[in-house]
Amino acid sequence: MRYKAFIFDLNGTIIDDMAFHSEAWFRILNEELNAGLSREEVDRQMYGKNGEVLDRIFGSGKFSGEEKEALSIRKEQIYQEAYLPHLQLIPGLERFLERAAARRIPMAIGTAAIPFNVDFVVDRLHIRHFFQAIITASDVSRSKPDPETFLTCARALGVTPSDCLVFEDVPKGAEAAQNAGMDTVIITTGHQPEAFHALQQILFYIPDFTGKALDLLF
Repeated sequence: MRYKAFIFDLNGTIIDDMAFHSEAWFRILNEELNAGLSREEVDRQMYGKNGEVLDRIFGSGKFSGEEKEALSIRKEQIYQEAYLPHLQLIPGLERFLERAAARRIPMAIGTAAIPFNVDFVVDRLHIRHFFQAIITASDVSRSKPDPETFLTCARALGVTPSDCLVFEDVPKGAEAAQNAGMDTVIITTGHQPEAFHALQQILFYIPDFTGKALDLLF
């Protein structure tokens, strides 16, 4: 087998929930903070840690650390309340995780989500046992496209970065994998292949985890 470990982003990769994050950010930024942003502008800004989103939009001195933490939790509460009735794994993923676990392939989650959201997903969907490491926004100082998240996953799994395969759904995540020296499979839940044209080390694109292309990984 070419790869010795699998690393998964969370939002848009394990679950298809980005529209719910977009709506939660739109409400927080416009209804509570009066940012006056269009939905397209919100979508362009909502990457990285929640505090980084606020700093990009309002400037780094607008909110204290405590205020950013409170706004972050408030945003995630809006998201979780709306998304909970729809919470489910992307089709085919549970079977894929079972196949990888049966072959003793170590797996990790590497995400910019805060632990509050990671726990919401992995515990409600009962998938924590599949992962030997879960790296969140609280575990790194630099967000994607910096490679720190994925390199931290590789260290936690005890695997050389070049032996890891990353599953991602956004260009900045794929760029982070490339910066870490890792190949990537793109799940096209939110972005089509043309959005990744400037990136390399992408194996293939899949709409979910049901396709035959994944058989090549085992």
